[in-house]
Amino acid sequence: MSLSILNNIPSLVAQNQLAVTNNNLQNTLFQLSSGSRINSGADDPAGLAIANGLQANISALQQSAMNASEGVGNLQVADGALSQVTTLLNRAVTLATEASNGGLSTSQLSALNTEYSSIVNEINQIGTNTTYNGTAVFTGGALSLFLSDGSNTDANSTSGPTISVNMPTLTATNIGLGTFATGVFSLSANPYDGDQAAIGAKTYTFKTTLTGAANEVLIGGGTGSVGITQTLQNLAAAVNGGPGAGVTYGTGTTANASAQITAVSGGSATVQSLTAGAGGVGPPLAGNSITATYTIGATGAAGSEAAAYGTWTNPTGVAGTLTGGSGTAVDLATTSDAQSALTQIEGAIASVASTRGNIGAGINRLNAAVNVMTNQVQNLTSAVSGIQDANVGQVVANMSKYQVLEQTGIASLAQANSQEQAVLKLLQ
Repeated sequence: MSLSILNNIPSLVAQNQLAVTNNNLQNTLFQLSSGSRINSGADDPAGLAIANGLQANISALQQSAMNASEGVGNLQVADGALSQVTTLLNRAVTLATEASNGGLSTSQLSALNTEYSSIVNEINQIGTNTTYNGTAVFTGGALSLFLSDGSNTDANSTSGPTISVNMPTLTATNIGLGTFATGVFSLSANPYDGDQAAIGAKTYTFKTTLTGAANEVLIGGGTGSVGITQTLQNLAAAVNGGPGAGVTYGTGTTANASAQITAVSGGSATVQSLTAGAGGVGPPLAGNSITATYTIGATGAAGSEAAAYGTWTNPTGVAGTLTGGSGTAVDLATTSDAQSALTQIEGAIASVASTRGNIGAGINRLNAAVNVMTNQVQNLTSAVSGIQDANVGQVVANMSKYQVLEQTGIASLAQANSQEQAVLKLLQ
């Protein structure tokens, strides 16, 4: 082997190996400090893609579990409200049983009937005012909860993986508490601004623009039967004290204690037309007849439910009568009324119990879904850990190895550099 001072090959080899050792030592220190085996895409491209996908799945499952837990809270609020309704109905059984007994005076029956009426009103108030997170609970629709676990998809679901629980509309009428008179009224044209409708204990004023006064109803903005339907829907919202399509009635309007509109639909027969008065916003829309069915509630004087259902009036005094069927009041005004009410109260208790059973089944299903998703999160987290987590014992061993290699590499580089200095011996 010839002696050379132009190229120090051993030094180059030592430098290259020392660079490799330093790179490995740096990666080892990254793993040890972060606890993760994969700190960049270069460490394990396939493993990084799998781990990121699993982490996204874990995030979706965790939020889905929260969605289900919120649904459980909603259903528990509903169940608690229905529990209070059952308590009220049990009190109503006591009152009806007492009122069914002969020998009570008129004033005593009146006192019992007053308390019974307050129970009916309170049930309606519970149905209207029970909310969860600012949203009405007893909507009469489905409470749909989105979950990322596809195994929970309901049959016929079009909105992805969901669990749906049917929520009732809670009123004294809907739980079967009472026999009510029914009637039908219709509009052959949209009312004018200022026209009025008297239904039960309240008079409603139709307005093209709401002023904020109580018992105002917004006139529908659509043309033809569409506008009439909108008007009747707004009227139904005002009478029932429930939500309509936007701000549809005056802010001071509350539910009508003596009437409830139960359906709004299109039809061809005109039962009663509203005659427009002077100063209207336009001519009547002939040929359009939309009907709305409503029921007269059990509040008010005994027997008054079979009277006229209300009148249409407008500023000029033109009026028409809203006609319909007849019915009997459900109250405790007489012993015979109390005995009839007792049978219906017992039926209402059974109805509420059935509804609570359905809600309870929904709670159990959601809790089961939470348990399933929690287990999935646990297993997926374990899988991610197996892919991404650093083996600390192995990393520490590697760090020791590379630290030794670094020291030996530096020593080798020093020896390689010192070999060329031996050429100077030849010049002495």
